[in-house]
Amino acid sequence: MRLVAGIALVVEGVMSLRGGTSIGAAILHVLGAGAGILLLAGLWTPIAGVLVAILALWQAFLHPGNPWSCIMLGTLGAALALLGPGGWSVDARLFGWKRIDIRDRKN
Repeated sequence: MRLVAGIALVVEGVMSLRGGTSIGAAILHVLGAGAGILLLAGLWTPIAGVLVAILALWQAFLHPGNPWSCIMLGTLGAALALLGPGGWSVDARLFGWKRIDIRDRKN
């Protein structure tokens, strides 16, 4: 999921910058591409996921013609923020794999 969202964000950012957009839209796409690079690496995944969700919703309101790709990227960003980076990420190497043990209440 990280790879799909990250690749989509980086490609969208590069394509919009090559197309000669306005400065406001270019800033949004650069932020999105930066978040996509963080997602690809698996670094600061919850923060990058929230950033992706906010940017995608903002972009969906700015370009109301076809908001479905923005809604999909926003949903992926929110899911990644909630699920975390996974085992193959920089976050897992830096901070370790988090495990929650639920005890049985039979006592």
